[in-house]
Amino acid sequence: MSLTRTRDHTSSRTRTRRGVAAAATLLMAAALGAAGAGSSNAETAKSPKTAKSAAAPQSRQIASSVLGTDYKLTLTALRSTEDQYAASVRLQVFQQRDGAWKESDRVTVGDVDGWFWYPLTGKGAVCAFSTASTEPAPLSVSLLVTPSIGCSDPVRYVVKQGKVFAG
Repeated sequence: MSLTRTRDHTSSRTRTRRGVAAAATLLMAAALGAAGAGSSNAETAKSPKTAKSAAAPQSRQIASSVLGTDYKLTLTALRSTEDQYAASVRLQVFQQRDGAWKESDRVTVGDVDGWFWYPLTGKGAVCAFSTASTEPAPLSVSLLVTPSIGCSDPVRYVVKQGKVFAG
């Protein structure tokens, strides 16, 4: 009989500990949620620009190259607004005009939302980004699909007079 009491007492104590831990976790989550919501609302109230940027897709430049004084090329990862794991890649061409780089063309590398956000913005995301300072300028891009799959086949372009063409 003492065995039964010990078990009941032990399981009762375990249930109490679990209940206290669960309550503490809920209180902490509620406090953190309220703090996060408060700071988020405060930022939005301070600046309407912040509210607009929250709606804009997340982006990250993953590669860039300047070809003499003629062209600047950038690869930018754009996170999907529909699928948090998907992304697109934008290739932009800039030309020097009036002392500033002005965009002259842009294309999507691969399919829209055809890449994975985390591998694309992580270490080793750009397998190859090669070009040359010639006119037309050849361009080759290969990106990490996933660490287990490896790199994509190279996609080739040619930049002629500031415009991108399939190569």
